Amino acid sequence: MQLSPLVFDQYVAPARLRPQLWRLVLGLALLMLVYFLWMGLMGLALWLVVGGETVDRALATIGTGSTPPTLIGLLFTFVGMALGAFAAARFIHLRSIGSLFGPRALVIRDFTTGVIIFGVVALPGLIWSYTVLDISPGVSLSVWLAFLPLAIIGLLIQTGAEELVFRGYMQQQLAARFASRWAWMVLPSAIFGLVHYAPDQLGDSLWPVLFVTGFFGLLLADLTARSGSLGIAWGLHFANNFFAILIFTTGEALDALALFRLPFKASDTEQILPYLALDLLGIILVWAICRWHLRAR
Repeated sequence: MQLSPLVFDQYVAPARLRPQLWRLVLGLALLMLVYFLWMGLMGLALWLVVGGETVDRALATIGTGSTPPTLIGLLFTFVGMALGAFAAARFIHLRSIGSLFGPRALVIRDFTTGVIIFGVVALPGLIWSYTVLDISPGVSLSVWLAFLPLAIIGLLIQTGAEELVFRGYMQQQLAARFASRWAWMVLPSAIFGLVHYAPDQLGDSLWPVLFVTGFFGLLLADLTARSGSLGIAWGLHFANNFFAILIFTTGEALDALALFRLPFKASDTEQILPYLALDLLGIILVWAICRWHLRAR
């Protein structure tokens, strides 16, 4: 299936008004500045509320999300990333914030579709993991339910912010400047994979995990171009992270609200590789179903 020129052109059109590369570089710099300023404001607010010694301990654990409050706090740091993308679009490219998302009705519809498709495909794998693997319980159900509303909001923010940056701002601006898919699909997806660089947590599994993450980003970029909005990519990303953070965890990081713990760590390369292979096949299946759905409409 070829890309629909009309759908893709409509999605990229706002970025074509000011496609200069210097604006993209300046916009990314502004994005990072706003992101770090937001994290600084969060740290200051925490310091004012709980005091210096407590905030030092909290900041030491917030990067790994090892307790429910610090995990929620980590997810909410991505507000700064979203605000940074908004600032770059509005003040550097002089275009509307909404143009990063695509048509509102389409975003909502495709987000819902993405969540449903991912959930249906993932369900057999979840049942298999629960019945075959020697999993152990994670957080108690009462704690999970108590933090679930904030966790869902946090995941919407975190996944939405990453989609705004990689499949919204970067993909649109690069597509406005370059015709090659290497520029507007592959480059943002490679960067998306690399920002998950965590050698202390992943060990020898680092590059296989980064490859799967970057490949997932590439499939999301393709679906964004074919759908004309961030909706379907955002829905898939949200559903993926919901299962990875709130259902099953390998225990190294972001594990404070997972209901179950897998019997291996992400850094256990021999054990994680088959799991990554199944994950890769799963996301390809999800992508194929989404492609079929987009063709049918």
